[in-house]
Amino acid sequence: MALGFLKRLFQRDRPLTYEESRELAAHKDAAVRAQLAARGDLRPEVLYYLAQDPVAEVRRRVAANSASPPQANIKLATDKDEAVRCDLAGKIARLAPGLSGREHDRLRQSTYQALELLAQDQIPKIRQILAETLKDVANAPPEVIRRLARDAEIAVAAPVLQYSPVLSDDDLLDIIRGSPIPGALSAISQRRVVTFSVADAIASSDDIDAIAVLLGNPSAQIREETLDRLVDRAADIEAWHAPLAERPRLSAKTAQKLARFVATSLLEALAKRNDLDPEAARAVAVVVRKRLDEMAAVGPAKAEAKRAADEAAALARARNLRAAGQLDETTIDTALAGGDHAFVVAGLAVLAGLPVPVVRKAVETQSAKGIIAVAWKAGLSVPLASQLQGKLLHLTSGRLIRAAGGDFPLTREEMAWQIDFLQGR
Repeated sequence: MALGFLKRLFQRDRPLTYEESRELAAHKDAAVRAQLAARGDLRPEVLYYLAQDPVAEVRRRVAANSASPPQANIKLATDKDEAVRCDLAGKIARLAPGLSGREHDRLRQSTYQALELLAQDQIPKIRQILAETLKDVANAPPEVIRRLARDAEIAVAAPVLQYSPVLSDDDLLDIIRGSPIPGALSAISQRRVVTFSVADAIASSDDIDAIAVLLGNPSAQIREETLDRLVDRAADIEAWHAPLAERPRLSAKTAQKLARFVATSLLEALAKRNDLDPEAARAVAVVVRKRLDEMAAVGPAKAEAKRAADEAAALARARNLRAAGQLDETTIDTALAGGDHAFVVAGLAVLAGLPVPVVRKAVETQSAKGIIAVAWKAGLSVPLASQLQGKLLHLTSGRLIRAAGGDFPLTREEMAWQIDFLQGR
């Protein structure tokens, strides 16, 4: 076919006849077929034919073409080429919410079928394209949204969990109660509206990061009794202190409790709050003055002496339990859940045969690798080593070193090196 004829055929203002498009669809030059596949004036059967082209670039043009028939979209949803499926995902996600008509409309059903196939694609990038495109679409297909919200990849699930208006409270509660992936609860905690029931479920979890995000979300509806329970747990969880102190509409009871343990800078912020009623403000001021007086009276030497005494008592208790055969993983886990960090450090030291300052060094430096190595040397399990990173070191989810396949995330050689490093060898 002459080059001049091809140029005339591809003039933008010149429609192709059916015979011309069929002839071009069989052209030996893939570039010609690809240019043809991008046109929006082709008959559906021509585009379906091009959807089976051996060259991926041609199929990509069909995948991105909004004129492609539903049958071509369904076929391309399982295309062997990732780029083809990516282009299709972007197009289908944009088209699906705009479809109208009866529930059994053939076009709607076929488009949704392609969308459901893409939502199950093994490549996370493709599922992520769907999630990002559909995250704030009110009439997106509910089944697809629910599938994306439960995706094993947080990059896919997070946009839908945080923004989708399709997800009901029942959907969110079901996800929260179903062992969600790391980061899922934090995404839910950032929603524009977090209802009382959803907030209660997140607050009842062990996800320290998600609760911190929830507390920092001013539009999250948190009951006073729920907030009060969180304050009772918050003394050793520094990540919660600032969002609690800055939480709007604090009750006098909650504000007084906070004033007993937050840092000096937050004490001053509590004392300056103007949203407390006069009686509550006076009560908080009394606690704040008492704390400041106590801090002034207790110098560095006295504070160090108290810490040493607490450490010695915890170590004696750990040694006694070890002698009685009662110092084990359950004992450490229980102390960790109860916030008895001095005993957790002492118990780890006794079980691992290490001096307390060595274990304390891993804690004070927030060394995830160090605490994993200590847990390994103490003969503790991989799940408990993971809990130690969050609850003892207060690491955010992004800094956790996660296990894969039930094994420690470090090699034996790496963990032995960490122990030597902590001991200064």
